[in-house]
Amino acid sequence: METRSITAEIPMAPRMSDDPAALVPELAEVSAALFKVVGNGSLPRPTISLVQLRAGQILGSTYLTVLHTGFLNKMGETQERITSVASWQDSPYFTGPERAALALVEAVLQPATHGERVPDELYAHAAEHYEPKALATLMFAIGQVNFFAAVALIAKPVPGRSFTDPWK
Repeated sequence: METRSITAEIPMAPRMSDDPAALVPELAEVSAALFKVVGNGSLPRPTISLVQLRAGQILGSTYLTVLHTGFLNKMGETQERITSVASWQDSPYFTGPERAALALVEAVLQPATHGERVPDELYAHAAEHYEPKALATLMFAIGQVNFFAAVALIAKPVPGRSFTDPWK
């Protein structure tokens, strides 16, 4: 496997030239259902985007990181909150529920050094902050970003382009 030099410029073109959604139109129904589930109103939209931004950072996806940073900017989130997502553990900008959500996405996406990825204690902590429907929605929000992570990492849509058309 060839490694890229850290000084190499990254091309501003997608790896996959065809829009995967156009190749597999059945995706539209699945995608719409995921957005409907995650947007059911039981979880604050900023929390969802903070979690999905952290997922993009963990996965090393510039596309997802730029996308969710843009969503947070449009919601009026402060630069301090957005930029400190990567170091949320020692940042003063997050609420208890947001910290529980960020801890949960990290546990799901990072291998555990020992034991379960999501230990009972972490689940119990998140459950203290979220009623059951909101906790389920948080779980699906993490799943949603994981669903699209494969597209972001394999097809490499162009960061910063329109969310609806990153393939041109």
